[in-house]
Amino acid sequence: MDLRRKLIKALGLRDEATDEEIVKVILSKLKARNEANDRLTLRGEIEIWVYDKSGRLKDHRRIKNLIVNAGKAQVAGLINGSVSGAFTYVAIGTGTTAPSASDTALENEVMRVSATVGRTTTSVTNDTATWDATFNITASYAITEAGIFNASSGGTMLARQTFSALNLSSGDTLKISWKIQVS
Repeated sequence: MDLRRKLIKALGLRDEATDEEIVKVILSKLKARNEANDRLTLRGEIEIWVYDKSGRLKDHRRIKNLIVNAGKAQVAGLINGSVSGAFTYVAIGTGTTAPSASDTALENEVMRVSATVGRTTTSVTNDTATWDATFNITASYAITEAGIFNASSGGTMLARQTFSALNLSSGDTLKISWKIQVS
């Protein structure tokens, strides 16, 4: 089979396709590919460690998260400077309702801390935002949700996730390392 026939077959065109039709389909496919490459996405992952009061590891989890609509809108505003307020806080709670894109807060927040923030490289230099947060537990909780916020209370939520209960006791330490890749 000659090259022209292979190309026509690969493009799904009829055997009588003109050169103009072939070029049009190729250009259309290239345009669609370039448009797909211009899409900005945010993908996150939470890594959680729980240590008892003696420093022994009690639990470790790695979970994907949901970027919520309010967080996406805030990111858009941060890009062009029309809003302020970087996301520098991580909160935990006891809510169990599955996360939804329309969420604006944790269901039942019990604690929020300022996180150590930074960037790291996943695919291209500095394409991943990072948050490292440590919670020193002073009561008993069954923690089932976490979120990222731009204020010490209230504020805008960027991301949320729920998970099976992390049973914490006074003296435990919960550490969260959160990464959100921009790709």
